[in-house]
Amino acid sequence: MEKQTLSGSIRANIQIGSEVAVVQKHHQRSGELTKGTVKRILTSSPSHPHGIKVMLETGEVGRVKSVYI
Repeated sequence: MEKQTLSGSIRANIQIGSEVAVVQKHHQRSGELTKGTVKRILTSSPSHPHGIKVMLETGEVGRVKSVYI
């Protein structure tokens, strides 16, 4: 069964420890997704049209495209 996802453009959907898929800055053209666990939430506004910016536990930074629930 496919995992359900929430929008990555709403900050309330994302908590530290959430499993997410992000697009890193250098992958924006290709849209390549990186999966990981949120270590820090870097965007302070409640929403962002391109996705909330987070840091993963691996240290990678990107905008959240989907949050796995």
